[in-house]
Amino acid sequence: MDLFEYQGKSLFARVGVPVPDGRLAISPTEARTAADAIGGTVVVKAQVQVGGRGKAGGIKVADSPRAAEEAAGQILGMDIKGHTVHSVWVEQASDIAAEYYVSFTLDRSAKKHLAIVSAQGGVDIEGVAESDPEAVVKLHIDPVVGLTDWQARELVYRGKLEPTAARAATAALKKLYEAFVSLDCDLVEVNPLILTGSGEIVALDSKVTLDSNAFFRHPDFGEFEAAFHRDPIEAKAKERDLNFIKLEGSVGIIGNGAGLVMSTLDIVDLVGGSASNFLDVGGGAGADTILNALEVLTHDETVKSVLINIFGGITRCDLVAQGIIEALDRLELPWPIVVRLDGTNADAGRALLAESRHEKLIPASTMREAAERAVQLAGTH
Repeated sequence: MDLFEYQGKSLFARVGVPVPDGRLAISPTEARTAADAIGGTVVVKAQVQVGGRGKAGGIKVADSPRAAEEAAGQILGMDIKGHTVHSVWVEQASDIAAEYYVSFTLDRSAKKHLAIVSAQGGVDIEGVAESDPEAVVKLHIDPVVGLTDWQARELVYRGKLEPTAARAATAALKKLYEAFVSLDCDLVEVNPLILTGSGEIVALDSKVTLDSNAFFRHPDFGEFEAAFHRDPIEAKAKERDLNFIKLEGSVGIIGNGAGLVMSTLDIVDLVGGSASNFLDVGGGAGADTILNALEVLTHDETVKSVLINIFGGITRCDLVAQGIIEALDRLELPWPIVVRLDGTNADAGRALLAESRHEKLIPASTMREAAERAVQLAGTH
């Protein structure tokens, strides 16, 4: 789960990472009140779960409460890379002497944690890595041992952070790593981590991704989701324990397993179509799960045809077929459904679909055939 900046900073504060004083506002009036409470110059920052806010005009400096109100009025409601701004973070302006980049994540191939540090923070780190690879320092960390003092000092030294910042930066790295591990994060990124004119190290931004599988250890994390403005269809899918992501095409996709669904998206694109969603019903999907998936897609007006691609491992294809038939009986499905079944009980599943003789059902024997038919139907439906 990707957090908003202010949520990530609240977690940083838990482990002692310094962050600027700030207030959340959902209206220009609240932004003015927040700026008045903070005092002095503030920065009004769009709260969206995507980068590039500054370039999009989503970060503005305000030298008075009235200016903060005006800035919030300009930012709220903006669209930044497909994300609508519903709130802003009004934060005390910082005296920036230097900007650094720091992140901790998991390197699955190495089966270790990975630290990345650069003295060239505040900009696109991918661009820095491409133009000046030596400016980006990477170091693997043994999860059993954790980030040692000497590793933290090595990151600061090799990253070429200012010598005057070495002690404070080392401490900040240790605390950020503590947040990464103790809070079960998939990613902790600070860009920039700043050195102030008075020699303090402060997290001026935060990008935090939490591992939702570990929420049982953190009951309070559920409160973060209350601040999210979810797509209504994604919310319906979540209620039914379905993995759903809204896309921009016209072919509805239902599959079992993330890898199979992603492959289905690719082949739909290969044959000239575009998917309207990613919908993974999971490895053991039965009749009820398929029915729920089809019901969710009825709320998406962009869907013109549906492609169901199932490989039966744990999943039984005959149960999937039963779910499709039951959905056709119980729901007003407005689009044709192309079905490709393979694996466990696939022959039985195909037989059930054939016996139903429903005009909206179109069988396919291969993924490519299914994709071509679904794309064709989406264009004519």
